[in-house]
Amino acid sequence: MPKLPRISSREAIRALERLGFEQVRQTGSHVVLKKETEEGKVGCVVPMHRELKVGTLSGIIKQARVTVEEFIESL
Repeated sequence: MPKLPRISSREAIRALERLGFEQVRQTGSHVVLKKETEEGKVGCVVPMHRELKVGTLSGIIKQARVTVEEFIESL
């Protein structure tokens, strides 16, 4: 597994949108994204920060059900 980059929440949201996610709503400082898949809907929540911590980014990637490699390619 490659090392996760240090990116902002805007960069993470842009990468997820390239993977097919759509921004559904924003509540305070959290953006909710959803995607329709064969298994059903997949959602993830991204906090709006200048720089996401590695653990937070890892959790976002797990929620989105994508691999780290797919995510890094979409940056």
